[in-house]
This record gives sequence, structure tokens and C-alpha cells, in this order.
Amino acid sequence: TLRETLRKREVRVITGLGKYFRQVDKNRNGFLSQAAFKEALKLFHLEMPEGDFQSLWLILDDSKSDKVDYGEFTRAIFGEMNEYRKAFVRKVSFAYMKLDFNKTGSVPMVDIRKCYCAK
Repeated sequence: TLRETLRKREVRVITGLGKYFRQVDKNRNGFLSQAAFKEALKLFHLEMPEGDFQSLWLILDDSKSDKVDYGEFTRAIFGEMNEYRKAFVRKVSFAYMKLDFNKTGSVPMVDIRKCYCAK
């Protein structure tokens, strides 16, 4: 149905925005400038009139720091994780730490093969 199609698009847009935010955040501080945030909205076809954008920005930048915490923005859209999701994320994080024993932030297939047997 149209409702299901729109819902799928919403999820893709929100997850895509989160991924894009992380890519744009070069210094990994969790914040985006107003220009970067506006560009992200444009890229994901979420453009709005300038007056509406400024109103949104005032809400998001409540500390008046001229930047927005994209984690807070994402939580405002998605809501807090339920306990099941939190437990799952902790398990995945623990498993990833075990695989990334060199603490490089990435895990080559060679290292995964050392730790995982699909038999």
C-alpha cells in the first residue's frame, strides 16, 4: 500500500541521514554546522522554505552554539531505544570489539575468518 511505501521511504531517509551525518562529521565530535545540516536536508529532498528552516534550527540549536547534535536529532526522530534494542547493540558492540583487536575501526575479512567458522 501507499502507507507502507511511505513508511519504508521514511526509514531509508532517516537511516541515510544518520549515515550521511557521520560521513560529514570529519572531526567526529557529533555536531554539524547549520550549512552542513541544510545541505543534508537538501540531499535527501527534505528542503523547506528558509523561514521554516530557521524555525527548525532554533529548536535544534537550543544551546545557541551554531551547531546541532545529530545524535539528539536522530533520537528525537526515532525515539529512545527500547531495552531489547539496547541489549542487542551492546552484544554487537562487544562482538565488534573482539573482532577489531587492533583497534583500527575496521575489520578485514581475514580477521573475521580467524574468529568465525560457518561449519
